[in-house]
Amino acid sequence: MRSKSDKKKSLVPRLRFPEFREAGAWEVKRLGDVCEVLDNLRKPVARTKRNPGPYPYYGASGAIDYIDQYIFDERLLLIGEDGAKWLPYEKTAFIVEGQYWVNNHAHVLRPTLAIDTLLENYLTALDISQHITGAAPPKLTLDNLRLIWVPLPPKRDEQQKIAHCLSSLDEVIGLQAKKVQALKQHKKGLMQQLFPAEGETTPRLRFPEFREAGAWEVKRLGEVCIICNGSSNAQDHVDDGAYP
Repeated sequence: MRSKSDKKKSLVPRLRFPEFREAGAWEVKRLGDVCEVLDNLRKPVARTKRNPGPYPYYGASGAIDYIDQYIFDERLLLIGEDGAKWLPYEKTAFIVEGQYWVNNHAHVLRPTLAIDTLLENYLTALDISQHITGAAPPKLTLDNLRLIWVPLPPKRDEQQKIAHCLSSLDEVIGLQAKKVQALKQHKKGLMQQLFPAEGETTPRLRFPEFREAGAWEVKRLGEVCIICNGSSNAQDHVDDGAYP
């Protein structure tokens, strides 16, 4: 059995900012003790009764629609109640802000003793599936939600430092995602010009050295490929196999 000192030691993270290395062990609190739960304010709206509008309508895993009304007007933390994913790094928790609506498939939390970004990232990294009950559908009940243990630095300054570090990384990831999306759109535009349009035999955009090379040929796929449809290899399937 581990001693109290061992338990306390285990609450110190492996990586810590220099100014907090002597700040002592982290505290462990129930999620219900560090957040105010606002589930009583959420409200589902049937699809047939939703009027289109500018306000996000959030469910278990994010915005699923946009409607003409809102019930929340502050930065809050949402966690999927049912119809969500609860394994590590499956975006179980996410922060929302501005004006929006939340249905009854997501818990609504207002962090009081913890920085919301810190909680969001910890809960996202956590395996919450162990707190899920039922099967039709599986559900993270309010009682189980409140009982989830959350480790927190004793000083709010350390919470803020970690939150800022993780937020900065999210910003970089977001910028990279925009660059990737822009490149995908650029490639799509090039493909539309580098291949002849339907009913045409030459592309609109052609490399200089091939502009006088004449029209493209049109062939059946079977003429330019050897198609090998062998027998099924389902019997060779291995769950932990190394090869596609």
